[in-house]
Amino acid sequence: MKCRTVAVAAVLALGLVGAAGPARAHFQVLLPASDTVGPEQVRQPLGIELCFTHPMEQGPVLEMARPRQFGVLVGGKKRDLRATLSARKVQGKTAFAASVPLGGPGDYVFYLEPAPYWEAAEQKWIVHYTKVVVDVLGAEDGWDAMVGLPVEIEPLVRPYGLWTGNTFRGIVRRQGKPAAFATVEIEYQNEGRRVKIPGNAFTTQVVKTDANGVFSYTMPRAGWWGFAALLPGEKLPSPQGKPADVELGGLIWVKAVDMETR
Repeated sequence: MKCRTVAVAAVLALGLVGAAGPARAHFQVLLPASDTVGPEQVRQPLGIELCFTHPMEQGPVLEMARPRQFGVLVGGKKRDLRATLSARKVQGKTAFAASVPLGGPGDYVFYLEPAPYWEAAEQKWIVHYTKVVVDVLGAEDGWDAMVGLPVEIEPLVRPYGLWTGNTFRGIVRRQGKPAAFATVEIEYQNEGRRVKIPGNAFTTQVVKTDANGVFSYTMPRAGWWGFAALLPGEKLPSPQGKPADVELGGLIWVKAVDMETR
């Protein structure tokens, strides 16, 4: 399970840590059962989990409304997958799961536009456009295809089949143009909270793009890593009707795998 329920005591502890420290990063989770699908798995639908949470701390999960878009881009064509979504509860909050039938070989770029989330603590709206790439039957073609999201990361490194210690690079684009000196937050999907967090600064890694919108980060541990490029959007009315800031995110999820010896 990628969006899992953690113990109540752990959630309370995380809340206390968050109250004492700086605002914590929010990440839209969009994680498939695997980033590569071979002949033995292709006949089965691909499971995908969606939730809004803090991956490194594994909670708390935040309430997620039904997505505005959920689809897949493959072979230059988009397919609407909203009908495959089913709502479920994680830590008492709404999350979603999908079971997606796969077709022939190709790189499947799954993408998500969530409904805006009101973060009362920070008095702003959050909209994280998110994607993940799954290689089906070893096609290795189309992994850098762009969905056309308002904020989107263009991978410069094939975003699957990566070893632990590989460096992931990408270009942050806003309306198709490189976003210079944009902030990119990075978190590890710390399932089971196996990685001890020695302090707040270790929860979210932060890098910036260069003048050409390019960033890089070396993944030190096996598992899923989320890269979130954050840019300001146009103000929207708050629930109280006042102008409020909007945080636009362009996210991509990438998996690193340990090398094993025979």
